[in-house]
Amino acid sequence: MLKKQKNALPDGTELDRYRIRHLLGGGGFSLVYLGTDRETGERVVIKEYMPGRLARRQPDLSVTPKDEAVANRFNRGRMLFFQEASALATLKHPNIVKVLSFFRANGTVYMVMDYQDGKNLQHYLTNRGGRLSERFLRTVFPPLLDGLEVIHDADLLHLDIKPGNIHIRPGGAPLLLDFGAVHGFPQSRQAQPGQVITAGFSPIEQYETGGYVGPWTDIYALGATMRACIEGRPPPPARQRHERDCMRPAQTQFRKRYSQGLLRAIDWAMEVDPLLRPQSVADFRKVLLADSPQPETPESPLDRLVSSLPWGRG
Repeated sequence: MLKKQKNALPDGTELDRYRIRHLLGGGGFSLVYLGTDRETGERVVIKEYMPGRLARRQPDLSVTPKDEAVANRFNRGRMLFFQEASALATLKHPNIVKVLSFFRANGTVYMVMDYQDGKNLQHYLTNRGGRLSERFLRTVFPPLLDGLEVIHDADLLHLDIKPGNIHIRPGGAPLLLDFGAVHGFPQSRQAQPGQVITAGFSPIEQYETGGYVGPWTDIYALGATMRACIEGRPPPPARQRHERDCMRPAQTQFRKRYSQGLLRAIDWAMEVDPLLRPQSVADFRKVLLADSPQPETPESPLDRLVSSLPWGRG
Protein backbone atom coordinates (compact mmCIF):
# COMPACT_ATOMS: atom_id res chain seq x y z
CA MET A 1 0.00 0.00 0.00
CA LEU A 2 1.32 3.45 -0.92
CA LYS A 3 1.81 6.31 1.46
CA LYS A 4 -1.34 8.43 1.45
CA GLN A 5 -1.25 11.43 -0.88
CA LYS A 6 -2.80 14.64 0.33
CA ASN A 7 -5.32 14.73 -2.55
CA ALA A 8 -6.34 11.06 -2.28
CA LEU A 9 -9.78 10.00 -1.14
CA PRO A 10 -9.87 8.51 2.38
CA ASP A 11 -10.04 4.73 2.69
CA GLY A 12 -13.65 3.66 3.05
CA THR A 13 -15.10 6.44 0.87
CA GLU A 14 -18.23 5.31 -0.98
CA LEU A 15 -18.75 6.26 -4.63
CA ASP A 16 -21.82 5.08 -6.49
CA ARG A 17 -21.93 1.31 -5.77
CA TYR A 18 -18.22 1.13 -4.87
CA ARG A 19 -16.12 1.53 -1.72
CA ILE A 20 -12.50 2.74 -1.78
CA ARG A 21 -10.13 0.30 -0.08
CA HIS A 22 -6.84 2.13 -0.54
CA LEU A 23 -4.74 4.15 -2.97
CA LEU A 24 -2.80 2.16 -5.58
CA GLY A 25 -0.96 5.00 -7.28
CA GLY A 26 -1.32 8.07 -9.39
CA GLY A 27 0.15 10.16 -12.17
CA GLY A 28 -0.08 13.71 -13.40
CA PHE A 29 -3.80 13.64 -14.14
CA SER A 30 -5.37 10.89 -12.07
CA LEU A 31 -5.37 8.87 -8.87
CA VAL A 32 -5.94 5.11 -8.88
CA TYR A 33 -7.56 3.15 -6.07
CA LEU A 34 -8.32 -0.44 -5.21
CA GLY A 35 -12.04 -0.67 -4.54
CA THR A 36 -14.85 -3.11 -3.87
CA ASP A 37 -18.19 -3.44 -5.63
CA ARG A 38 -20.61 -3.27 -2.69
CA GLU A 39 -23.23 -5.30 -4.57
CA THR A 40 -21.03 -8.20 -5.70
CA GLY A 41 -18.05 -8.01 -3.33
CA GLU A 42 -15.68 -8.11 -6.31
CA ARG A 43 -12.46 -6.09 -6.30
CA VAL A 44 -12.21 -3.29 -8.85
CA VAL A 45 -9.74 -0.57 -9.85
CA ILE A 46 -11.12 2.98 -9.70
CA LYS A 47 -9.44 5.84 -11.54
CA GLU A 48 -10.31 9.41 -10.54
CA TYR A 49 -9.66 12.46 -12.71
CA MET A 50 -7.45 14.50 -10.37
CA PRO A 51 -4.84 16.65 -12.15
CA GLY A 52 -2.53 17.63 -9.31
CA ARG A 53 -1.25 20.79 -10.98
CA LEU A 54 -4.73 22.07 -11.79
CA ALA A 55 -6.97 20.91 -8.94
CA ARG A 56 -7.33 20.56 -5.19
CA ARG A 57 -9.41 18.38 -2.88
CA GLN A 58 -11.97 20.25 -0.78
CA PRO A 59 -13.05 19.19 2.76
CA ASP A 60 -16.30 17.77 1.32
CA LEU A 61 -14.12 15.55 -0.96
CA SER A 62 -15.08 17.47 -4.11
CA VAL A 63 -12.41 18.29 -6.70
CA THR A 64 -12.17 21.91 -7.86
CA PRO A 65 -9.75 23.98 -9.98
CA LYS A 66 -6.96 25.60 -7.99
CA ASP A 67 -7.89 29.01 -9.36
CA GLU A 68 -9.70 30.73 -12.22
CA ALA A 69 -6.56 30.80 -14.34
CA VAL A 70 -6.60 26.99 -14.73
CA ALA A 71 -10.38 26.44 -14.60
CA ASN A 72 -10.78 26.10 -18.37
CA ARG A 73 -7.97 23.54 -18.61
CA PHE A 74 -9.41 21.57 -15.68
CA ASN A 75 -12.91 21.57 -17.16
CA ARG A 76 -11.72 20.55 -20.62
CA GLY A 77 -9.63 17.73 -19.17
CA ARG A 78 -12.60 16.49 -17.15
CA MET A 79 -14.80 16.52 -20.25
CA LEU A 80 -12.23 14.56 -22.27
CA PHE A 81 -11.73 12.07 -19.43
CA PHE A 82 -15.47 11.36 -19.43
CA GLN A 83 -15.69 11.10 -23.21
CA GLU A 84 -12.72 8.77 -23.38
CA ALA A 85 -14.03 6.59 -20.53
CA SER A 86 -17.24 6.27 -22.53
CA ALA A 87 -15.29 5.22 -25.63
CA LEU A 88 -13.05 2.79 -23.73
CA ALA A 89 -16.07 1.11 -22.15
CA THR A 90 -17.04 -0.06 -25.65
CA LEU A 91 -13.63 -1.69 -26.31
CA LYS A 92 -13.62 -5.43 -25.69
CA HIS A 93 -10.34 -7.30 -26.03
CA PRO A 94 -8.60 -9.88 -23.80
CA ASN A 95 -5.42 -7.78 -23.72
CA ILE A 96 -7.05 -4.44 -22.82
CA VAL A 97 -8.16 -3.71 -19.28
CA LYS A 98 -11.96 -3.90 -19.08
CA VAL A 99 -13.85 -0.70 -18.22
CA LEU A 100 -16.87 -1.71 -16.14
CA SER A 101 -18.48 1.69 -15.61
CA PHE A 102 -17.84 5.44 -15.41
CA PHE A 103 -19.69 8.22 -13.67
CA ARG A 104 -19.55 11.80 -12.41
CA ALA A 105 -19.28 12.55 -8.69
CA ASN A 106 -17.48 15.01 -6.39
CA GLY A 107 -17.14 17.49 -9.25
CA THR A 108 -14.96 15.06 -11.20
CA VAL A 109 -15.14 11.79 -13.15
CA TYR A 110 -14.45 8.18 -12.17
CA MET A 111 -13.64 5.17 -14.32
CA VAL A 112 -14.11 1.68 -12.85
CA MET A 113 -12.06 -1.17 -14.27
CA ASP A 114 -11.77 -4.90 -13.83
CA TYR A 115 -9.20 -6.00 -11.23
CA GLN A 116 -6.70 -8.65 -12.36
CA ASP A 117 -4.11 -10.51 -10.31
CA GLY A 118 -0.52 -10.31 -11.48
CA LYS A 119 2.42 -7.92 -11.60
CA ASN A 120 3.40 -5.21 -14.03
CA LEU A 121 6.21 -5.63 -16.51
CA GLN A 122 8.36 -3.12 -14.62
CA HIS A 123 8.46 -5.60 -11.72
CA TYR A 124 10.10 -8.21 -13.97
CA LEU A 125 12.55 -5.69 -15.43
CA THR A 126 13.60 -4.52 -11.97
CA ASN A 127 13.98 -8.05 -10.62
CA ARG A 128 15.86 -9.41 -13.62
CA GLY A 129 17.76 -6.34 -14.76
CA GLY A 130 16.40 -6.71 -18.27
CA ARG A 131 17.72 -9.53 -20.46
CA LEU A 132 14.23 -10.99 -20.85
CA SER A 133 14.41 -13.67 -23.51
CA GLU A 134 13.21 -13.48 -27.09
CA ARG A 135 10.65 -16.17 -26.28
CA PHE A 136 9.19 -13.89 -23.60
CA LEU A 137 9.13 -10.85 -25.90
CA ARG A 138 7.47 -12.79 -28.70
CA THR A 139 4.89 -14.16 -26.27
CA VAL A 140 3.94 -10.88 -24.58
CA PHE A 141 4.09 -8.22 -27.30
CA PRO A 142 2.06 -9.63 -30.22
CA PRO A 143 -1.09 -9.86 -28.01
CA LEU A 144 -0.45 -6.30 -26.84
CA LEU A 145 -0.25 -5.22 -30.48
CA ASP A 146 -3.62 -6.85 -31.09
CA GLY A 147 -5.14 -4.87 -28.20
CA LEU A 148 -3.47 -1.65 -29.33
CA GLU A 149 -4.87 -2.11 -32.84
CA VAL A 150 -8.39 -2.27 -31.39
CA ILE A 151 -7.73 1.04 -29.59
CA HIS A 152 -6.44 2.67 -32.79
CA ASP A 153 -9.33 1.29 -34.84
CA ALA A 154 -11.62 3.19 -32.45
CA ASP A 155 -9.70 6.39 -33.35
CA LEU A 156 -8.09 6.50 -29.90
CA LEU A 157 -4.47 6.63 -28.75
CA HIS A 158 -3.01 5.33 -25.49
CA LEU A 159 -0.08 7.80 -25.22
CA ASP A 160 1.48 6.29 -22.08
CA ILE A 161 2.72 2.81 -22.98
CA LYS A 162 5.61 1.78 -20.71
CA PRO A 163 6.57 -1.25 -18.59
CA GLY A 164 4.62 0.06 -15.61
CA ASN A 165 1.41 0.08 -17.68
CA ILE A 166 1.70 -3.50 -18.92
CA HIS A 167 0.27 -6.07 -16.53
CA ILE A 168 1.44 -9.70 -16.66
CA ARG A 169 -1.26 -12.00 -15.36
CA PRO A 170 -0.55 -15.42 -13.80
CA GLY A 171 0.62 -17.62 -16.65
CA GLY A 172 2.08 -14.73 -18.63
CA ALA A 173 -0.95 -13.26 -20.48
CA PRO A 174 -0.41 -9.48 -20.89
CA LEU A 175 -2.88 -6.69 -20.25
CA LEU A 176 -2.56 -3.06 -21.36
CA LEU A 177 -3.39 -0.72 -18.46
CA ASP A 178 -3.79 2.94 -17.55
CA PHE A 179 -5.66 4.93 -20.12
CA GLY A 180 -5.35 8.21 -18.24
CA ALA A 181 -3.55 9.80 -21.20
CA VAL A 182 -5.74 8.34 -23.93
CA HIS A 183 -7.36 10.67 -26.46
CA GLY A 184 -8.73 10.73 -29.95
CA PHE A 185 -6.80 11.42 -33.14
CA PRO A 186 -5.92 13.00 -35.44
CA GLN A 187 -5.08 16.13 -33.50
CA SER A 188 -2.06 18.06 -32.29
CA ARG A 189 -0.82 18.48 -28.73
CA GLN A 190 -2.44 21.94 -28.75
CA ALA A 191 -5.87 20.27 -28.53
CA GLN A 192 -4.95 18.43 -25.31
CA PRO A 193 -5.45 19.70 -21.75
CA GLY A 194 -1.93 18.73 -20.67
CA GLN A 195 1.01 16.54 -21.42
CA VAL A 196 1.83 13.06 -20.19
CA ILE A 197 5.55 12.50 -20.68
CA THR A 198 7.53 9.45 -19.59
CA ALA A 199 11.21 9.97 -20.31
CA GLY A 200 12.59 7.22 -22.51
CA PHE A 201 9.19 6.02 -23.69
CA SER A 202 7.44 9.16 -24.99
CA PRO A 203 8.52 10.14 -28.54
CA ILE A 204 9.54 13.62 -29.60
CA GLU A 205 6.05 14.67 -30.79
CA GLN A 206 4.72 14.33 -27.23
CA TYR A 207 7.23 16.91 -26.01
CA GLU A 208 6.16 19.49 -28.57
CA THR A 209 3.07 21.65 -28.06
CA GLY A 210 2.18 21.35 -31.73
CA GLY A 211 3.43 17.78 -32.07
CA TYR A 212 1.20 15.67 -34.31
CA VAL A 213 0.42 12.42 -32.54
CA GLY A 214 -0.97 9.24 -34.07
CA PRO A 215 -0.57 5.44 -34.03
CA TRP A 216 3.16 5.96 -34.68
CA THR A 217 3.37 7.63 -31.26
CA ASP A 218 2.18 4.51 -29.42
CA ILE A 219 4.39 2.33 -31.62
CA TYR A 220 7.49 4.27 -30.51
CA ALA A 221 6.56 3.69 -26.87
CA LEU A 222 5.98 -0.01 -27.51
CA GLY A 223 9.37 -0.33 -29.21
CA ALA A 224 11.02 1.52 -26.32
CA THR A 225 9.33 -0.87 -23.89
CA MET A 226 10.66 -3.86 -25.83
CA ARG A 227 14.16 -2.38 -25.77
CA ALA A 228 13.86 -1.83 -22.01
CA CYS A 229 13.01 -5.53 -21.63
CA ILE A 230 16.36 -6.32 -23.22
CA GLU A 231 18.51 -3.57 -21.71
CA GLY A 232 16.94 -3.33 -18.26
CA ARG A 233 16.57 0.46 -18.28
CA PRO A 234 14.63 3.11 -20.21
CA PRO A 235 16.14 4.27 -23.52
CA PRO A 236 17.52 7.83 -23.68
CA PRO A 237 14.81 10.53 -23.68
CA ALA A 238 13.50 11.37 -27.16
CA ARG A 239 14.37 15.05 -26.79
CA GLN A 240 18.00 14.12 -26.14
CA ARG A 241 17.98 11.76 -29.12
CA HIS A 242 16.43 14.49 -31.27
CA GLU A 243 19.32 16.85 -30.47
CA ARG A 244 22.08 14.24 -30.76
CA ASP A 245 21.25 10.57 -31.09
CA CYS A 246 23.94 8.50 -29.38
CA MET A 247 21.78 5.41 -28.84
CA ARG A 248 23.28 2.39 -30.56
CA PRO A 249 20.88 0.48 -32.83
CA ALA A 250 19.48 -2.64 -31.19
CA GLN A 251 20.59 -4.62 -34.27
CA THR A 252 24.18 -3.77 -33.37
CA GLN A 253 24.12 -3.77 -29.58
CA PHE A 254 22.12 -6.94 -28.93
CA ARG A 255 22.81 -9.03 -32.04
CA LYS A 256 24.50 -11.86 -30.13
CA ARG A 257 21.42 -12.70 -28.06
CA TYR A 258 18.38 -11.79 -30.17
CA SER A 259 17.29 -12.38 -33.76
CA GLN A 260 17.83 -9.66 -36.35
CA GLY A 261 14.12 -9.64 -37.16
CA LEU A 262 13.15 -8.74 -33.60
CA LEU A 263 15.88 -6.11 -33.29
CA ARG A 264 15.06 -4.63 -36.69
CA ALA A 265 11.44 -4.15 -35.59
CA ILE A 266 12.54 -2.41 -32.38
CA ASP A 267 14.86 -0.04 -34.24
CA TRP A 268 12.16 0.83 -36.78
CA ALA A 269 9.61 1.55 -34.04
CA MET A 270 12.13 3.83 -32.30
CA GLU A 271 13.00 6.09 -35.21
CA VAL A 272 13.15 9.65 -33.85
CA ASP A 273 11.38 11.08 -36.92
CA PRO A 274 7.70 10.05 -36.74
CA LEU A 275 7.50 9.79 -40.53
CA LEU A 276 10.21 7.10 -40.55
CA ARG A 277 8.38 4.84 -38.06
CA PRO A 278 5.68 2.25 -38.79
CA GLN A 279 2.51 4.25 -39.37
CA SER A 280 0.18 1.52 -38.13
CA VAL A 281 0.14 -1.54 -35.91
CA ALA A 282 -0.30 -3.68 -39.04
CA ASP A 283 2.96 -2.29 -40.49
CA PHE A 284 4.86 -2.99 -37.28
CA ARG A 285 3.35 -6.45 -36.76
CA LYS A 286 4.37 -7.51 -40.27
CA VAL A 287 8.04 -6.82 -39.53
CA LEU A 288 7.96 -8.14 -35.96
CA LEU A 289 6.45 -11.46 -37.04
CA ALA A 290 8.36 -11.79 -40.31
CA ASP A 291 10.78 -14.20 -38.67
CA SER A 292 10.23 -15.53 -35.19
CA PRO A 293 12.88 -18.15 -34.43
CA GLN A 294 13.21 -19.63 -30.97
CA PRO A 295 16.29 -18.22 -29.20
CA GLU A 296 19.22 -20.47 -28.55
CA THR A 297 19.64 -19.24 -24.98
CA PRO A 298 18.60 -20.99 -21.76
CA GLU A 299 15.06 -20.30 -20.62
CA SER A 300 14.40 -18.48 -17.37
CA PRO A 301 11.76 -19.83 -14.94
CA LEU A 302 9.27 -17.27 -16.28
CA ASP A 303 9.99 -18.35 -19.86
CA ARG A 304 9.41 -22.01 -18.92
CA LEU A 305 6.10 -21.06 -17.34
CA VAL A 306 5.03 -19.07 -20.40
CA SER A 307 6.15 -21.70 -22.91
CA SER A 308 4.23 -24.41 -21.04
CA LEU A 309 0.95 -22.72 -22.00
CA PRO A 310 -0.68 -23.84 -25.28
CA TRP A 311 -0.78 -20.30 -26.68
CA GLY A 312 2.87 -19.76 -25.72
CA ARG A 313 4.40 -22.69 -27.59
CA GLY A 314 6.28 -22.11 -30.79
